[in-house]
Amino acid sequence: MKQIKEEKKLRIGISHGDINGISYEIIIKTLMDNRLFELFTPIMYGSSKIVAYHRKALNITNFSMNNIKTPADANPKRANIINCIDENTRVELGKSTQMAGEASFRSLERAVEDIKKGEVDILITAPINKHNIQVKGFDFPGHTEYLKTKFDASDVLMLMVSENFRVGVVTGHIPLKNVSEAVTKEAILSKLRILNKSLIEDFAITNPKIAVLGLNPHAGDNGLIGSEEQNIIRPAIDVARKENIMALGPYPADGLFGSDDYQKFDAILAMYHDQGLAPFKSLVFSKGVNYTAGLPFVRTSPAHGTAYDLAGKNKATPESFRQALYLAIDIHKNRQRYKELTASKLKKQNVQKTS
Repeated sequence: MKQIKEEKKLRIGISHGDINGISYEIIIKTLMDNRLFELFTPIMYGSSKIVAYHRKALNITNFSMNNIKTPADANPKRANIINCIDENTRVELGKSTQMAGEASFRSLERAVEDIKKGEVDILITAPINKHNIQVKGFDFPGHTEYLKTKFDASDVLMLMVSENFRVGVVTGHIPLKNVSEAVTKEAILSKLRILNKSLIEDFAITNPKIAVLGLNPHAGDNGLIGSEEQNIIRPAIDVARKENIMALGPYPADGLFGSDDYQKFDAILAMYHDQGLAPFKSLVFSKGVNYTAGLPFVRTSPAHGTAYDLAGKNKATPESFRQALYLAIDIHKNRQRYKELTASKLKKQNVQKTS
């Protein structure tokens, strides 16, 4: 009797984010659903002591985590935790503290080490405080920039995702006064290439269509309100089109998001952070996911922040975190399928050449 090869279960690493915010709450609430363990093996990087603290604060009694030292020790039918921060780390709900920042970084650092060693397949990052995480070893505006550096990626793209709604940004966590000089033809082209590749390989979209936003109000109004659209953005789009990237625009941001026209595209490329993220979060905040395209592995995160004001009150919804898990699994599977299809096509071509 022919045996069916069993598919290897994914190991998903979870960095615990800021211990004084809602990270532990959304992680615990998500992993309380045992049905998830049929899809993947969760490995959280944090502290079992802090898990116990948050359980007590939230009055959750029917949840526990399996303590392990390495991902290889993980129980595939349980939520697992690797204790990787100082035992004396103190939780101060709703407060930004240096101790919490240090704990955020230690969790992320250990998770990245295991990703690099191939012991974990996917990384889900819970929300950090971008100010208190500025400790020795972390001198970055956020997760995206840190991961780009750690994995020597030539470029990455912050892509906000919710079902069929995807918004990427050319410039990320930089001051608004620096945006204009950072919006270059080369930067736009780089992001368009990553976005197009991601839509094909990560989201399994054939011939994706991308809307490119202008930088100025009314997309410059034919040079009346600014020249970036004519001198930088449109030329970048023209080059992208020659590379068979279906990029269209530049479109006025208010008009595109204010109408239903944004739904006609597979993704939208905004020029700066708030231009893309403000409408995205207004429309789909609770189910939004932050995905870093361009990395050699899959990393997602919930679209919200630490939410200190909700910490310990049992009011935080885990929906965005749960969607981050589902999306990461889908992208990982799509990547595998794409690799298999590409390998199959190459094999077929080689056979035809030799025959």
